[in-house]
Amino acid sequence: MIKVFFRRIHLYLSFAAGLVILICCLTGAILVFEKEAQMALNKDRYFVPQQGSKVTADALISGVKSAYPTAKVNNLKLYEAGDRSAEINVVLADETLKKGIEAPKGAPQKQPSFTIFVNPYNGAILEKYSYKETGFYQVFALHRWLLGGENSIGKLITGVATAIFLFILITGIILWWPKTKRIMLRQLKIKQNASWKRINHDLHLVFGFYSAIFLFIFAFTGLAWSFEWFNKGIYQVTNSPLKAPPPPKSVYKATEKLSLEQALTSARQTYSNAVYYTVSLPKDITDAIAVSALPKNALHESATDAVYIDQFSGDVLQKVPFGNRSLGAKVRSTFKPVHTGSIWGIPSKIVAFIVCLLGVTFPITGTIMWWNRTRKKKRLAAKNNLVTEEIPA
Repeated sequence: MIKVFFRRIHLYLSFAAGLVILICCLTGAILVFEKEAQMALNKDRYFVPQQGSKVTADALISGVKSAYPTAKVNNLKLYEAGDRSAEINVVLADETLKKGIEAPKGAPQKQPSFTIFVNPYNGAILEKYSYKETGFYQVFALHRWLLGGENSIGKLITGVATAIFLFILITGIILWWPKTKRIMLRQLKIKQNASWKRINHDLHLVFGFYSAIFLFIFAFTGLAWSFEWFNKGIYQVTNSPLKAPPPPKSVYKATEKLSLEQALTSARQTYSNAVYYTVSLPKDITDAIAVSALPKNALHESATDAVYIDQFSGDVLQKVPFGNRSLGAKVRSTFKPVHTGSIWGIPSKIVAFIVCLLGVTFPITGTIMWWNRTRKKKRLAAKNNLVTEEIPA
C-alpha cells in the first residue's frame, strides 16, 4: 500500500511538472558548455596575438570612451594570460534611445549594458557584445523564466516545477528501492534482448537511479534563483549575516585621483598569481576602487578575493580574501558552479551534460510506462467483462 501511495504521488507530480522539467533539463544541457562554445565559435573576440607590452588600463578605457562617447564604464576585466582580450563593461545611453527602451512610469530609466572586447596590446576594439542579443541568452531565458523575464509568471512556474522535481526524485528512489540485494543487482542494469517495453522500463529506473543524486543537487541549487526565501534560508541555516559589511570609503583630497593602472598594480601586489583582475570604477568621490581577483588555485570560479583601494591616496583600505567571507556567503557562492557543473572543470561539466540529457528522457519514458500500464489495465478489464458475460446466470 505504501508503494502504491508513492507511485500515485510520483505519477501526479510528474504530470504536473514533467514538461517544465523536460525544458529545464534540455536547456540546461545546452548551457553546460556555453562558455566553451562561445570561445570556440568567436575566437577573435576572446583571443589576441601575443605582442610586446600591454597598454595601461586607463588607456584602454580612454580608447573605449573615444569610440563610444556616451559610454559609462562600470568595470574592466584583465586576464593575466598573454593571449586573452580585455573586457570593459559599459552602459551606452545612445543605445537606449536607438532601441526605444522606456522604463515604467516612476521607475528609473534602465539602460542596456554591453561588453567591449579590446586588444590589451594596442587598445583596438574587437567587438561590442551584448549577451541579451545572442541565441544562448534565449536558451538561458527559457531555462530560467520560460522566456517570460525576471519578474514574470514563468519564473514562478519554473521555481515551483523545480521544487516538485525534488519530490519526484525522492519518491522515485523510494519506488526503486528493492526488498533484497539480489533484486537490487538486477535493477542496476538494463536487461538485454528484452522487449521494447522492458527496455523503456529499465531506462527509466536504471538511469533514474544513477542520475537521481545529481539531478537532486542541480534542482536544489536551482531554487536559489527562483525564491528569495530560499536565499535567505541559506544565511539563516549557516547563522550568517544576510548582507555583507559595507565597503570602506575613500577620503576625499583635493589632489589628482589615482590612476586605474596604479590601483591594478596595488591589487597585483596584494593578490598575485591570479587568473584575472576585475577593476570596478568608483561611482562617486566617496567610493573606493574595488578590485576582485580569481586565484589560479581557487576552489571554484566564484571564489574571488577582493581589495578596496582609496581612489585618492592609493592606500589599501581593506582586504577581503574569499576565506574571510561568512559561511553563508561561501555556501551561496558555490551554488552557481555546482548548478552549472563547472565546480570541478570539464570532468564535472561532462557529468552535468550527461545527467541533464538523461533528465530529458525521464518524462518521456515515464509517460510511456504509464501509457503501457493504462492500456494493459483496459485490456484486462475488457477481458474480465467478456468472461463475466460468457458465464451463464
